[in-house]
Amino acid sequence: MTTPFTESVVEEAALAWLEEAGWSVLYGADMVPGELRAERAGYDQVILEQKERGVALDLTDDELAFYDALETNDSAVKVLGDETLRDIARELVAAVRANVTIDWTMRENVRAHLRVIVKRILRKYGYPPDKQEKATQTVLEQAEVLSQEWAKA
Repeated sequence: MTTPFTESVVEEAALAWLEEAGWSVLYGADMVPGELRAERAGYDQVILEQKERGVALDLTDDELAFYDALETNDSAVKVLGDETLRDIARELVAAVRANVTIDWTMRENVRAHLRVIVKRILRKYGYPPDKQEKATQTVLEQAEVLSQEWAKA
């Protein structure tokens, strides 16, 4: 008796092959368009991202999330360079982890404190002043998502 050849058999084989080749496989909520960490703008896009990217940049997954948030600003990349953006990402993760709480009754207070910390870090590394407000907002949004994940761990 032979196993039926279905779409799911082909999908599982393709995903296994891609993982063996060093690609990451993400599911559902990891890719929902419109979410902060979404990798695609719409469901019609297929995203292939190498699993080794964080390793190549010498960043953890959390650091990579902040790095990506900062890297969206082309002028920051040009002015600061890759190494400085990695340093900023590392420092941001450390600062957010040290200052975030799971007491959401103090959320505005914590958010204001984190905003000051983020701005201070960006200024320290010479992040372009005209782009700091947008970067600060993006980093705070990323921090909120990550802090929820950290709380679950």
